[in-house]
Amino acid sequence: MPTHAQFLPATLALTATLGWGMSDFLGGYAARRANAFLLTTITHLSGTLFVLMLALSMHSVFIEKRYVGWAMAAGVCGGLSLAIFYRALAIGNMGLIAPVGAVLGAVIPAIVDLFRDGIPGGMRITGFVLAAIGIWFISRAEGSSGNPRGLGLAVLAGIGFAGYFLCIRQAGDGSVLWIAVLSRATSFLATGVLVLLARQFKPMDATGVGWGVLAGVLDITGSVFFVSASHAGRLDVAVMISSLYSAFTVLLARLFLKEHFSRGRVVGLAAALLAVPMIAW
Repeated sequence: MPTHAQFLPATLALTATLGWGMSDFLGGYAARRANAFLLTTITHLSGTLFVLMLALSMHSVFIEKRYVGWAMAAGVCGGLSLAIFYRALAIGNMGLIAPVGAVLGAVIPAIVDLFRDGIPGGMRITGFVLAAIGIWFISRAEGSSGNPRGLGLAVLAGIGFAGYFLCIRQAGDGSVLWIAVLSRATSFLATGVLVLLARQFKPMDATGVGWGVLAGVLDITGSVFFVSASHAGRLDVAVMISSLYSAFTVLLARLFLKEHFSRGRVVGLAAALLAVPMIAW
């Protein structure tokens, strides 16, 4: 693929990074005052309704029936993996759990795409390595300690995140809005079932619900741009750039919550910023 052809998908993936980063910040903030599983269900529901209204108002053509299963599979992978990931964070060492899930979710699709579309140039491979380093350092919790409890769940969640990326790529080149509707609606159903089975009905105030709704709108917006990026170019480019969303979450936490910036996170942010133009090259 010509070099210039990767700038469009890289730009779309970077926009997805903004949406996902802001969504995670708002969702994490709201989770401090609400049950995480119930909050996740609310974000999935609001995202589904938002993109459904967009698809209907824009008269988007529904995707071909043969791709419906892939979109729904992406939703199952994404929804359940997020629930598993939250569980891993709750019982394990966050400094280990967070980067394991993030890096596996990014690296596995990139490796698969190497076999599908061929090995990219040296500059892009270097960018992939820098991106993986950036994700690791940015995602690490500071001052955490403890044993590797939850590591198996983190690996499972990371594989599930990778499954979401791969299934979305297989969902065809049809309307990105309808692909997002199907995947997010399936995520809502999957997490909703978990809430019902676990009886996670802790009450939420109006403010918490509002933050959850806004997080869902931002999250689905990021997903729409990611689907567009994965269809416009190489999957590895879209995945590695969009997986840097944690950089924006960290920056927002620094700006609004005055969270401390360690030397490791500064290194991670620098690596992430350097990786983006290298991957898009």
